[in-house]
Amino acid sequence: MNFDFDKSVNRRGTNCYKWDEPHIDDIIPMWVADMDFPVAPVIQDAINRRVAHGVFGYTIVPDRYHQAIDGWFVRHHNFHIEKEWMLYTTGVVPALSAVIKAMTQPGDKVILQTPVYNCFFSSVKNNGCEVVENPLIHDNDGWRMDYDDLEKKVSDDAVKLLILCNPHNPVGRVWTAEEMLRLNDICMRHGVTVVADEIHCGIIMEGYKYIPFASLSQETLNNSITCNSASKSFNIAGLQCAYIFSNNESTRKAIDRAININEICDLNPIGIEAQTAAYNKGDEWLQELNKYIGKNYATLKKFFEENMPKVKISSLEGTYLVWADVSALGVGSDELTRQLEEEGHVKVSSGTIYGKTTGEGYIRINIACPQTQLQEALNRMQKVMGRYC
Repeated sequence: MNFDFDKSVNRRGTNCYKWDEPHIDDIIPMWVADMDFPVAPVIQDAINRRVAHGVFGYTIVPDRYHQAIDGWFVRHHNFHIEKEWMLYTTGVVPALSAVIKAMTQPGDKVILQTPVYNCFFSSVKNNGCEVVENPLIHDNDGWRMDYDDLEKKVSDDAVKLLILCNPHNPVGRVWTAEEMLRLNDICMRHGVTVVADEIHCGIIMEGYKYIPFASLSQETLNNSITCNSASKSFNIAGLQCAYIFSNNESTRKAIDRAININEICDLNPIGIEAQTAAYNKGDEWLQELNKYIGKNYATLKKFFEENMPKVKISSLEGTYLVWADVSALGVGSDELTRQLEEEGHVKVSSGTIYGKTTGEGYIRINIACPQTQLQEALNRMQKVMGRYC
């Protein structure tokens, strides 16, 4: 089946956070991490059938919801997720917050590998915990983990958790088995649990392979809690469905209690149908989506190389979020982001929200949009950034 990712959908006036929040009428939003593509037809069909029923009361989570998730991971990753391992909640950020509440006490410390998704910081701090940064290393080989620094940080008895972002938002890495096994070995020796946020796991570029952290070994399964959803891969974030899994019964009980304390335990009936359809029948659509995003990335990279060579584009292994090094332009990330929005009418994310120090000198660009939209955004960006190149 052919899927039309070139189709432009007008999202203005739909209470769309991405398009309706900026106060500039002709803004091109390349910031919030959702896509400007219609969902897969199988998802739309499933939603239409459920809407036709006409009643949307409180909903239980059916067995087929778990079966769809498990089926996806068995089919694509040869990894079986037992039904009893799984808990449900409204989103991955609420899931992370519940896990932190369950696994820490106020004053404990949580390691983040910065630059990293900005909501991690608030989830840690809102639970009364302290962020400890284990900055990623950026050199000619790209982005990699700093294991020596990690060893020092986890030796602090106050450190209870490490949040692993895989694939990594915003630097675009898809961590290898060797990298994650080494990380887990360090964490296990110091009694630190790994919390894996794997929400971008379906968006993988050609030549790379996402591996669920928990699937690597019995040790990684025993020492981890995974938070995931089909929301990023299938563009259904607004439907508020996510899941957590752990093979440890006492851990699950603690998380379940935190989910209920936070009152984020109920899923909505439309989200259940959408995510079930995505995992059961969305394979072909996702495969074609990844090809399209790969083409968008190639277009963006070539454009910067030819027109703004001072800007260095990180290799994109996973996600649809491009991490751009703008440090050579001689203008701060926040100021450049302001100029792009106010003068170029393109809204991107300043790197500083992903770590004030580690994110300075970078911007994040969402390329999950039709090619015509991407090209127009690039042309506008050149008019602003070209003055520094």
